[in-house]
Amino acid sequence: MFQVGEREFTAGPGEVVYAPRGIPHSQRRLIPRKGRLLVLTSPGGLEGFFRELAEADRAGTLGPGAYDGASEKHGITWLG
Repeated sequence: MFQVGEREFTAGPGEVVYAPRGIPHSQRRLIPRKGRLLVLTSPGGLEGFFRELAEADRAGTLGPGAYDGASEKHGITWLG
């Protein structure tokens, strides 16, 4: 389930959801532990956010502080 702005979408295999920059968006699984998500961003750079979180996970320091630091560094604002 995806929410982009005020609109909600259910997307299945092979479907695409477009979330423009600057529009609040979110996603959640309808069935726990099922499904995969491929995220494409342009311009590049957001992959650094995920790399930082992966490194924190490997180091055993993944938590609110890691999310806050990586989010600030990469210009991500959490709304909820």
